[in-house]
Amino acid sequence: MLKKYPTVRYVLQRAIWYFLTFLVALSLNFFLPRLGSDPVDIMMAQSSFSSPEIRKQTEENLRKDFGLIVVDKQGNIQRDEKGNAIKASKISQLVNYIGQVFKGDLGTSFKNQKKVSEIIVQALPWTLALQLPTILFGWIFGNGLGALAAYRRGVFDKVIFPLALLMSSIPFFVFGMVLVYFFGIVWEIFPAVGAYSLELTPGFSLDFIISVAYHYILPFFSIFLILAGGQAIGMRSMGIYELGTDYIKYAKWLGLKESRVLVYLFRNAMLPQLTGLALSIGQMVGGALITEMIFSYPGLGMAMLTAIQTNDYPVIQGVTLLITTSVLLANFTVDILIALLDPRVKQSLSMDAK
Repeated sequence: MLKKYPTVRYVLQRAIWYFLTFLVALSLNFFLPRLGSDPVDIMMAQSSFSSPEIRKQTEENLRKDFGLIVVDKQGNIQRDEKGNAIKASKISQLVNYIGQVFKGDLGTSFKNQKKVSEIIVQALPWTLALQLPTILFGWIFGNGLGALAAYRRGVFDKVIFPLALLMSSIPFFVFGMVLVYFFGIVWEIFPAVGAYSLELTPGFSLDFIISVAYHYILPFFSIFLILAGGQAIGMRSMGIYELGTDYIKYAKWLGLKESRVLVYLFRNAMLPQLTGLALSIGQMVGGALITEMIFSYPGLGMAMLTAIQTNDYPVIQGVTLLITTSVLLANFTVDILIALLDPRVKQSLSMDAK
């Protein structure tokens, strides 16, 4: 039945593969913290207790929260004949962890006993506000600039190409530190750290919004310029290739306006750029999170850094899982867009259906 609808079949196939990838990522996210030292032993070594009984109770509660011991349906710890808590097998721990994730329970923070989901909810809006505009506008601006450089060439291309090449070669964290040093410390034009002035209370007041926008400038451009540079180089290369094709030559021969020819050029060169965007989303997200750490921006990057410094494994697992899921969803969305926008993919799907 699905042969009659090749695009729907393609979407379902991709969805299944991405779901299987998510399960693999979920399993890796579970096992990686457990490959090294016991996280509970690390937590206990960093704490002091007034009595052995309190220490034992605290340790058992931590192992219970982390799913390392067996509990019944009522949440009671199961014990052996000697009264010691029964250790859960790795398989049962994995099954329990996956079940909790699908219920939306990412565990409890070791540091402040808050739910990991609450910590993520507090940090996620800051990360989305920083990453979504930079990725969207960086992709659009970079590709538009690359198309112009390919079409006009000359001095315009000689200026744009070296600058784009330079920007795309600089790591996110290096460029962020350069901006902090010059614009935040040496010249003191913009704030070096934070998302708003500490004397302000978060809210929808005008002062708070202005402060957030002022602190937003350096983190935004530290990601935007590098992303735009990389996209400009890719679009320039594709644009030069498209300029040699017959349809562009024919459009020029017909006397179409330059803007119209540029639209045709951009539309056809954009499809490989979408594929490149899907492949580089993970790198961009990782770079943006490092940028948050450099600027002490209160997003997922800072939440991850704080969790790593305090060995807060539930928070590390929760943030890593969210990042992985976001990257998979972004790549899945780009795959679907390519299938809908690229006529060559549509033709291939139709031929497969026959």
